[in-house]
Amino acid sequence: MKKSNIIMLLAAILPLGLFLFPLWKITLEAPQYPTPLGMYIHINDFTDANPHDIKNINLMNHYVGMKYIPDAIPEFKIFPAGIIITTVIGLIIAFKGNYKWFLYWFILMIVLSSAGLYDFYLWEHDYGHNLDPKAIMKFTNPDGSVMGFQPPLFGSKDILNFKAHSYPRLGAYFLGLGIAMGLIAYLVGKKNHKKTVAM
Repeated sequence: MKKSNIIMLLAAILPLGLFLFPLWKITLEAPQYPTPLGMYIHINDFTDANPHDIKNINLMNHYVGMKYIPDAIPEFKIFPAGIIITTVIGLIIAFKGNYKWFLYWFILMIVLSSAGLYDFYLWEHDYGHNLDPKAIMKFTNPDGSVMGFQPPLFGSKDILNFKAHSYPRLGAYFLGLGIAMGLIAYLVGKKNHKKTVAM
């Protein structure tokens, strides 16, 4: 088996780490919470960073008119299926395809991952801005518009007296490494092909 195909094999397998480790984590720090509230986002569910964190976040959200964080969303069925399908495609390419197909897989993964990030942004935007007009507490911006409570897609952000943090976790790194190795497999395969042609 060629070196490039072995690299492609590893590239296809690495995204399966999403089924073992969290994809993302959102943390909320505030003076009234000595232990910050946190939520892990997995490929197929949400989990507490500490016991009852999601319940407490939902209680806070209720006061400002935000929706409850649900037990499940449609993406929890779509994303796992997408990873399994792309892994199978990657494995087939690793065993049967040439180096050009490695690039196609890399592009496919970039497109799908970008779509997933955009969907995550839309989800955050909906939860942070689509507020219940009958909310117990209402906050406005200096210009009089309704204040949004959208956490950052990546990085940190002040929301009232909270500091919200949003960063990728180990599952995202497995995915990113797999995608990067797909590109490396292509480059290695291309280099070897040129050597073979030159000979």
